[in-house]
Amino acid sequence: MANRLFLRIFLFLLIPFLLCATQKEKKAYELIYQDIQILKQQVLKLDKKIGLHQDELQAIKQQMGEIISLVRALQSQQVSMQEDQKKVPAQYQIVLEKLDGITMQLSRFSADLMEIKKTSLPLLQQVEQAEDSGESQEEEQQPQAADDTGEALQQGEGEEESKSPLPPNLSPQEIYNMAYADYLKGNFALAIDGFKIYQDNFSQSPFADNALYWIGECYFSQKEYEEAISRYNELILNYPLGDKVPAAYLHKGISLTELDRKEEALSVFKLMVSKYPLEEETKIAQEKIKELISKNERHQ
Repeated sequence: MANRLFLRIFLFLLIPFLLCATQKEKKAYELIYQDIQILKQQVLKLDKKIGLHQDELQAIKQQMGEIISLVRALQSQQVSMQEDQKKVPAQYQIVLEKLDGITMQLSRFSADLMEIKKTSLPLLQQVEQAEDSGESQEEEQQPQAADDTGEALQQGEGEEESKSPLPPNLSPQEIYNMAYADYLKGNFALAIDGFKIYQDNFSQSPFADNALYWIGECYFSQKEYEEAISRYNELILNYPLGDKVPAAYLHKGISLTELDRKEEALSVFKLMVSKYPLEEETKIAQEKIKELISKNERHQ
């Protein structure tokens, strides 16, 4: 009996402990469950973020694809531009040939006009004299008109004799090219003669100022500076808008320097710098100005 009573008491006391343990286990399970739920929610959030990042990555891939296509298009355009640039020299040569043809036509046309003027001028003078005077006066003035006509013809012949003779069967461009070839070879006397022929017979040509410039260059190369300066001055006065004028100013100043006319050379260089500040020859002129100023300061 005592043992049973003791057992009952033991069981009675043990039951609360068992109940407490069971409740603790339930609480532990609940906490674990809650943690699992929280982890699930975090995993869902991460999945959403990953999805968003994937969308962004996809958009970046599309942008990269567009950039690559643009780069390829630019490369193809560059290739086509390079091909077009290769075609430019040929087109430029065609333009030069056309310009040469036009120049030849203009030269021939101007020569024809000069011939027409020479032949028609005496006749026009005679017609004007006939209209101004009566028939009786015309008979008296016929010898005088003939004398005037003879004098005009003699003057014309004198002018033609002063001009350099025109070589037969040669176009203006061929005459110019031959003279320039002689200049490059160092045959300055032949080059001067060729350029004089071109300038005398085709003074209205677009290359007449160039011919005059190269005559000056021939004298400059032979160190005949006075003659060179004379040709440069003629070019500057008669063709102020010519493309060789800046170079003429430069070589005129150098020629004056070689002749020890340094003050004149300095003024020429300064004038050139003020008139043509963007030309390549101006850089050389500026260096020459510095050299002359430094030399003057040393002498002082």
